[in-house]
Amino acid sequence: MRILLLTQWFQPEPMLKGLSFAKELAAHGHTVEVLTGFPNYPGGKLYPGYRVRLWQREVIDGIQVNRVALYPSHNRSGLHRMLNYLSFALACLLVGPWLVRKPDVVYVYNLVTLGPAAFLLRLLYGSKVLMDVQDLWPESVINSGMVRSGVGHRLLTAICTGVYRQADWVAVLSPGFKQALVQRDVSAARIEVIYNWCDEDAQRLEPRDEVLAQELGLTGQFNILFAGTMGVVQGLDTVLEAAQLCATRAPQVQFVLMGGGVDSDRLAAKAETMGLDNVRFLPRQRPEAMGRFYALADALLVHLKDDPLFRITIPSKTQTYLYMGKPILMAMQGDAADLVEQAGAGLLCRSTDSAALADSVEKLLAMPTVERNRLGTAGAHYYHENLSMQIGIERFERRMLALTQAERTNGKSDGLSHLG
Repeated sequence: MRILLLTQWFQPEPMLKGLSFAKELAAHGHTVEVLTGFPNYPGGKLYPGYRVRLWQREVIDGIQVNRVALYPSHNRSGLHRMLNYLSFALACLLVGPWLVRKPDVVYVYNLVTLGPAAFLLRLLYGSKVLMDVQDLWPESVINSGMVRSGVGHRLLTAICTGVYRQADWVAVLSPGFKQALVQRDVSAARIEVIYNWCDEDAQRLEPRDEVLAQELGLTGQFNILFAGTMGVVQGLDTVLEAAQLCATRAPQVQFVLMGGGVDSDRLAAKAETMGLDNVRFLPRQRPEAMGRFYALADALLVHLKDDPLFRITIPSKTQTYLYMGKPILMAMQGDAADLVEQAGAGLLCRSTDSAALADSVEKLLAMPTVERNRLGTAGAHYYHENLSMQIGIERFERRMLALTQAERTNGKSDGLSHLG
């Protein structure tokens, strides 16, 4: 097959279904090409060595990468974010079809704004369009504040639903996403749940480094690690309240919040005001360096606010935590919690209940070490049996092959030649 990855983000930007995905598909004998933008995520500034131009071609690890112009931005301004998305979508529509070779399958990563470009490629070349939905639109856009008016909501809902319905196949990251799309009259027969995997090349659990533990103040404590973005939606005030309860009930417990985000400074200031000596803030680390820090954790924490949209999403750290083979404290409801429960990998509690979180921490602390290790081992086993990169890519490949085979079969039966 000739496969085109149509994605706004690609390496050197951090992108799970980027270069590693392309290389694996190529290793299976397929011709893979990429249509993407100029790298600026997550900071909104162009990476060194790049400047915005109408188009540019390069080869990365044997993969042909075509870049088209966009407005680089990733700040909190709704207008700037919209310009970022729409400028890339327009460039893909006007320039993209003339840069790429005829694809059999166009794999569209997440953004419905890329629907017009994908459908034009289908019109020109008979390509099949597979959409990989990571954020439900318009819900995620509305929650971000980029669209505020009721008229805008209704218009965006109609556009997004139309794009999902027009795709030849839709992959979603959770059962809840599938149910939400079916409720919008997207055919259930064209939707498949394909769970995300973690960056297995970068994420490697390393032996415990006692020198590093001493430097970071992680010795002699039962360390609960939250690693990732500290934004408003994570709802980490509940974690601080749980830490306050644990300070007297389980003084050997320490909460370690590692990462950055728009809420990190406020949380650090609040923890200081509350006098929380059992909360430690550490800076964001490169993914390939995280194995050293996971090794120092006794348990790993997932935490999101309780919201209908979050109940059907699965934070990417869930797969990483399972892969790392550490006990998980899952402080959220919905599909992500169901995944951890199915794996037998940890304890569940409500994200808005600081007392329940503190109770779960105490319960985990009271477990014999062998029992906690069993939780971690069960999580790692579940990941490798159900969520690994190999399993996910094989499912995408099977679906792509089925789509192109169906096209060839239909073309023969109709007396038509395959246009791809």
